[in-house]
Amino acid sequence: MNTRRRHGSGALRDDVARRLHDTGGRGRKLRVLLALLRPYRGRVIAMFVALIAATAGALAPAPLAKFAIDDGIKQGDLRTLNLVVVAFVVSALAFWGATYVQTYLVGWVGQRALQDLRLRIFEHLQSQPIGFYERRQAGVLISRMTNDVQALDQLVTDSVVTLFSSSLTLIGTIGILLWLDLELALLTFLIFPVVAIASVAFRVVSADAYKRTREAIGSITAYLQESLSGIRILRSFGQEPQHVTRFAELNEANRKANMTTVNLNAAYFPAVELLSAVATVAILLYGGFQVIDGDIESGVVVAFVLALNGFFDPIQQLSQVYTTYQSGMAALDKIFDLLAVEPDLVDAPDATELGKLRGEIELRDVSFAYDSGGEPVLAVDGISLTVPAGQTVALVGSTGAGKSTIAKLVARFYDPTDGAVLVDGQDLRAVTQSSLRRQMGIVPQEGFLFSGTIGENIGFGRPDATEDEIRAAARAVGADTFIEALERGYDTPVGERGTQLSAGQRQLLAFARALVADPRILILDEATSNVDLHTESRLESGLRRLMAGRTSIVIAHRLSTIREAGRIVVLADGKIVEQGTHDELLDAEGAYWRLYRDWMEQAAA
Repeated sequence: MNTRRRHGSGALRDDVARRLHDTGGRGRKLRVLLALLRPYRGRVIAMFVALIAATAGALAPAPLAKFAIDDGIKQGDLRTLNLVVVAFVVSALAFWGATYVQTYLVGWVGQRALQDLRLRIFEHLQSQPIGFYERRQAGVLISRMTNDVQALDQLVTDSVVTLFSSSLTLIGTIGILLWLDLELALLTFLIFPVVAIASVAFRVVSADAYKRTREAIGSITAYLQESLSGIRILRSFGQEPQHVTRFAELNEANRKANMTTVNLNAAYFPAVELLSAVATVAILLYGGFQVIDGDIESGVVVAFVLALNGFFDPIQQLSQVYTTYQSGMAALDKIFDLLAVEPDLVDAPDATELGKLRGEIELRDVSFAYDSGGEPVLAVDGISLTVPAGQTVALVGSTGAGKSTIAKLVARFYDPTDGAVLVDGQDLRAVTQSSLRRQMGIVPQEGFLFSGTIGENIGFGRPDATEDEIRAAARAVGADTFIEALERGYDTPVGERGTQLSAGQRQLLAFARALVADPRILILDEATSNVDLHTESRLESGLRRLMAGRTSIVIAHRLSTIREAGRIVVLADGKIVEQGTHDELLDAEGAYWRLYRDWMEQAAA
């Protein structure tokens, strides 16, 4: 069973991805919804069989009431009356059993389909390059996965059943009304044009309203995520009132968007109820006169009034389905917008797997420009640089000089606009990203930790790492001292983002995590900038152990951490202006000498 589920989900994801590129508006979306249900077609068929049986059971009372009154009670025929009573019981039991089966299967299929959709969205997000996240708010992406998928929940569960059940009930009721009495049926059908005009008007006006509700809730989720993530900065600057005001504005916009739909529903659905009451009164008057004149049997009028519920209730239910449909389609629009974003950095069709790396890095006349949504912003311009295997190269320069961009190009978070980045002589665009990342370690400016234990965070890059390897890595970078002082040691929970640890402790764990992964290429991006000078001196021994025997690219504003680097490369405006050892560059009294002088003055101050 598990094997079939995995295969089914994989086929579904491929089918959905392929259909996302089709054209056809609403029809395209409905085809994708059907693609979500396709792996469970057997249960879907069983669901519809149960739905038809339940509908038949629900339609039975009206004609049975006619037979009970006209052929049983009025004729004094006890046998006929008993048969009608038995038929009532049978229809009630059939309705109960079929509704149970239908409800269970709808829930089962709907939840599996949404499970597959969530997985598809998550896999799609995981496939996106770093640039994708730099251009989008995390809260909006979270809203796609939560609020918008939840909006689809009602669409693919309750609404699907209501759509088909109400349609069948309406068709069946029309047939029963025509069978009971043609004139009364035609009188009832006069209400059709009014209902049709009201329904079309409701559909046109509500479509845009439901789209605005999805946008409003997405904005609220994004702002909430951003505010909670930046709560320390918010508190430190005393900006709580301003954030409350801004959130209140977004909340008000959300209320107004939802009130538009509330007003539409409040106007439309009572109107349908009023039309139902008017039709019932008309039937009672006209039918009553017909009974008094002896033109029809009283049982026909009773059955007709009873059947009218099966005429107007489905119309109202279908209208309610449309509100859910609008909300679901608006959510689906947002999900499609996300799933339609193709990763702009993918493996080439003939990409090869990297073998064990020596670690030589070469940048050949590399230029790169960020897409700012308007004119491209040039970050590095015509850089050529070779880093021999095992050497430590430090990149220095003012903010915006291109240091982090070079690191991202080496890690292949971006591809160069011009030129090529090579590792051991192989163009990174010709090898698989996974084989590169398995042999690369990155320690960012902030040692990000995931919820879990200290041991789990150290072993994050190598899930198969043993406890001894985790402890050895912590010992090698000097993290074991503070870990073993904790009551639960390596089993200590770190809290969300590691907030229960100091900045220096988080950074030591980041060093240990990189060491466990045993990378051939190491990138340290301002790895000590968030700690004080005293802590930095304690981190330096861990850094030396981490970099030993590895090709390392070190980005640092604190020049004390890079004096022992094999080579220092000075960048300005995206170009290399100087390179050499620490002593050589000081003797040259150029750009590095000026940077070092300014840094020494700041450190002394």
